[in-house]
Amino acid sequence: MDILITNNPLVEAQYKDKLNLKYYDIDLHGILIKARDMVHKGHRLLTHPLMGSVKPNESPYKSVIITESSEKTDLKSVKIIEESIQTALKFTPKKIPEQYLKDLQVVDLSLIRTALEK
Repeated sequence: MDILITNNPLVEAQYKDKLNLKYYDIDLHGILIKARDMVHKGHRLLTHPLMGSVKPNESPYKSVIITESSEKTDLKSVKIIEESIQTALKFTPKKIPEQYLKDLQVVDLSLIRTALEK
């Protein structure tokens, strides 16, 4: 079973009993670092870390799917995750009003749900 890495509490609630889920209470950059660390251990990215049209500074939530098994390092996955981290660092995080956080969780959930259906 593939691994779903997320900092989105809504994704955790939806998939914690259905998938191999790793939930972290950290920011978006932290989730990208967690995914990078797994990629460097030989896991491959199955979803793009910056999928969707949401800029890295517009939502604090991110969910990424990687392979469960680790093999030899996949250079394409390394390149994608490293470039995603660099892209995210270019954006200054916005202070997002509390009332919008639930909506942003739903957006991330929708993106990952679509990826899981494929």
